[in-house]
Amino acid sequence: MHMASRNPTKETTLPEEDPASEKTKLDAVSHAAEAEDVDEVKPPAKPVRLGEKLVALGLISDDQLQIVLTEQKSSKKLFGAILVEMGFITESALGEVLAESSGAQKFDPKSTMLDSTVVRRIPKELAARHKIIPVAYENDVLQLAMADVYNVLAIDQVRRHVPRSTKIVPVYCTESEILELIDQYYDYEISVDGILREIETGIRDNTNKLDGRQEGYVNPTVRLVNALLVDAIKSGASDIHFEPEGTFLRLRYRVDGQMLQIRSFHRDYWSAMAVRIKIMSGMNIAETRNPQDGRISYNVQGREVDFRVATQPTVHGENIVMRLLDKAKSLVPLENLGFSNHNIDVLKKLLKRPEGIIIVTGPTGSGKTTTLYSVLSYINNIDTNIMTLEDPVEYQLPLIRQSYVREGTGMDFLNGIKSLMRQDPDIIFVGEVRDEDTALMAVRAALTGHQVFTTLHTNDALGAIPRLGDIGVPAHLLAGSLIGCLAQRLARKLCKHCKKPRTAEAEECKILGVDPAKGATVYESVGCPKCKNKGYKGRTAIVEIMRVDKGLDELISTHATRRVMTEYLLANGFVTMQQDGIDKVLAGEITLSELINTIDLTDRL
Repeated sequence: MHMASRNPTKETTLPEEDPASEKTKLDAVSHAAEAEDVDEVKPPAKPVRLGEKLVALGLISDDQLQIVLTEQKSSKKLFGAILVEMGFITESALGEVLAESSGAQKFDPKSTMLDSTVVRRIPKELAARHKIIPVAYENDVLQLAMADVYNVLAIDQVRRHVPRSTKIVPVYCTESEILELIDQYYDYEISVDGILREIETGIRDNTNKLDGRQEGYVNPTVRLVNALLVDAIKSGASDIHFEPEGTFLRLRYRVDGQMLQIRSFHRDYWSAMAVRIKIMSGMNIAETRNPQDGRISYNVQGREVDFRVATQPTVHGENIVMRLLDKAKSLVPLENLGFSNHNIDVLKKLLKRPEGIIIVTGPTGSGKTTTLYSVLSYINNIDTNIMTLEDPVEYQLPLIRQSYVREGTGMDFLNGIKSLMRQDPDIIFVGEVRDEDTALMAVRAALTGHQVFTTLHTNDALGAIPRLGDIGVPAHLLAGSLIGCLAQRLARKLCKHCKKPRTAEAEECKILGVDPAKGATVYESVGCPKCKNKGYKGRTAIVEIMRVDKGLDELISTHATRRVMTEYLLANGFVTMQQDGIDKVLAGEITLSELINTIDLTDRL
């Protein structure tokens, strides 16, 4: 039986496909249609070769096409998947080309709510194997979302689960989106409770299989750890905490910046679970008295998710924290970061400066790395040489040469910047400015015609100037090299499906800077199934961007006071984090209480 690959498309599904294989597929569908005496919707007509079409559209080069074809011969992966993995094209852009080439409609799951009764017309096993899912069923026409719209054998198998008179219309959807829909609309295959019951009783429940495997026995501890990792990814967690106590193990997730207790396990489970996590992350399982670090790569819903793992010995045993690095969700376009239109415009103006330093400030967990990666992706192109020095490299980006700082070697930030300068870079990203030598080297890089990005721990954008002065950067050098500073915090977004409007009270109007006589509308959290009854879903950035122009350069070089510089900035269109947050409150994106907990509003209270 033909098995659809889990990758979005393949070069061989287009004209370069073997003619005999294509004929076999078409004969199978034709035979099925004749046997059931219905007017079957034929698969889309063959388009021109996908690779040639992408080259003609200017989406990839001839060199990139040859690289992918060479890689396809050795890896046996499908053509479209290799294009996406190598970063030559985005999955969404590939989907648009495929939809146009095949004549199939493009299905957008983000703007559609599916009917679970329609989805479950076909078994989950069939949907997962062929990467398909029914999305609509009306007037005897079934729309079938498919990662490979030429997979006519999948259409043939779906026919067995619908009435004879039904017409099946393929629509294109990316593989990762289909896998997410399958997970959302079918029951989970792995039950944590079922695995725990199996461990306790020794009786295996045949319905619980790892990754859908129907044969072979997998150790329940292995399945338990895998099930917890998958559940954390599905829950949108950024960190998983395994915390041993006196008689039990506490499991907590950090979701949208908040710690949530998920469940507790008996202490007896922990030793086997800890060993399994250590094996997966490449740690020494015999070492329990010293901290260790490791890394895990895990494939979930058609995408790679990395986990940074750290152990810490405690009085009750080893505490393990796992940081989730989900590249697909963390690398977002600049326009989707939650910045206001004003801040987006200011940031794009900063990026047009050919040389200088751009600093992103904020505490740990405020989204600095996500913002910088989005900026680097925005300016990344084949004509630019971007070099990075990070501690550690969290996400690997195409076309960007990324290096990481190694402890105990000569590759620290200072020597790393010196080395990068010999690599003919246009843009340099330094993970963090920690000392005088690193700061001065970054300034020298900016003064010699490079654009430099880095991070700093300060409370606001203006605070970067005295902080760099404290580190040891002279004011006259800073005035000539600093382009701008961006400060940000992350606040939980209200669930748009259940947020509730109300009139702001007089005290709230004072905080918001609104006339109480005119009043203002604010929103509060409620909770619904869409947000798992939390009232919040996702986070947004509260940002201020300080653009350094000639006037501010003069103030920096003459050691002007903070008050003078603040007055100058406000007079020239600077929007503070306070005001950006207040605008988001009035727009119904966040609650006032969330804003108060996120940034300093004590001067307004």
